[in-house]
Amino acid sequence: MTSSYSTDLKLELMVTGENAGTWGQNTNNNLNLIQQAIAGYEAVALTDGGTVTLAMTDKAISTARNMVIKFTGTLTGASIVTIPDTIEKFYIFDCSAVSGPTNLTIKTVSGTGFTLDAAKIYAAYTDGTNLNEISLDTLGGTIAAANITGTIATSQIADDAVTQAKIADDAVGADQLAADAVATASIVDDAVTADKLADTAVTPGSYTTADITVDSQGRITAAASGSSSAANLFGTFGSIGPSSGNYTAQPGTNYIVAYIGGGGGGAGRTPGNNQNGGAGGFAVYATPITQPYTKSYSIGSRGTGQQSQGGGGNSGGATNFGTPATVTANGGGGAGGPGGSEGTQGTVSGETFDMTNVGHSTKGNIMNKSFRVAMGQDLFSTSPTNFDDNNARISMGQGGPIGNIQAEGGMDGGAGFLYIYENLGS
Repeated sequence: MTSSYSTDLKLELMVTGENAGTWGQNTNNNLNLIQQAIAGYEAVALTDGGTVTLAMTDKAISTARNMVIKFTGTLTGASIVTIPDTIEKFYIFDCSAVSGPTNLTIKTVSGTGFTLDAAKIYAAYTDGTNLNEISLDTLGGTIAAANITGTIATSQIADDAVTQAKIADDAVGADQLAADAVATASIVDDAVTADKLADTAVTPGSYTTADITVDSQGRITAAASGSSSAANLFGTFGSIGPSSGNYTAQPGTNYIVAYIGGGGGGAGRTPGNNQNGGAGGFAVYATPITQPYTKSYSIGSRGTGQQSQGGGGNSGGATNFGTPATVTANGGGGAGGPGGSEGTQGTVSGETFDMTNVGHSTKGNIMNKSFRVAMGQDLFSTSPTNFDDNNARISMGQGGPIGNIQAEGGMDGGAGFLYIYENLGS
């Protein structure tokens, strides 16, 4: 009879009476094989993208018999290490020197195994069919706090592993939070109350027509009640027609009052029936503004009077503030020719208040003449040479007057205008 070999470690099982003279040598070989199985260590180089087969050979030192096997190498593709089928054995696999460990699977030739999740040391056993990993999360029992020494590093704590239930009330203090660690997304809407906001120099209360100072974080750092927005007005802009351009409010202005008038229509000349020109529309536009504030404008020209016998006067031009126009004061109509009528007054749109209020005079249709003269909106018209200064003096936007005698022609209307006042006073 000849020797046979054990299933798991492939030890030589000698039959009684066999191996005369070599019994001691064979026994010593078996002891060496047992030693390799319980204490053996071997480094095995891996094949990137290939398979390394660990062998368990009868009666011989073999790679699969070692207790500890250390794998080395760099893996970029799927790689496999196989353990022989049928054997039952415990292993320690040292994979701490493997680069690309997640590409490595260790298994039995025909059965299953496990794929590495990190470059670390693994324990496993074969059951004759499959290779089974032994993980801490599969072991029974508990680890008492007294048995944990040293420090648990952040890398040993899985993401989201510490739940709210594991944190005692008031356990997280200011020292445990890094500067700027609490992001906006971590703060529930309406969770920050007034008590949690730093105090400013603002006194609690109600402010009217307030002057407010806001810092870069949007907090109000100063507040004071102001005066009425239309108070303390100063004239900062004035122009007569024809003209155009852009008006820009002075820094610090937050309220304006604009007086806007269209050009007056020219008077006509009709034998025995001279007629006055129509007054231009006259509007007040008062409004709060937000800086920067710029508006374009175009100011209407005066309507020319008619010197020829039987001719009608020309209409005055419209004055517009803003593009598209915020406020418009249309010019007055020219007086008619033979058998014609007095020129029609201009209209306004977009105004805060219509002040056209046309009246009649021997000097032409007027718009609150005394009021506008008091504001300085009065000027001499270019008049025929046979008009003296007293008769030639008319207000801006006024309709052109007729001549003193029927032989004289109709006079030009007053020019359109734009006057703006800003609340810059103190």
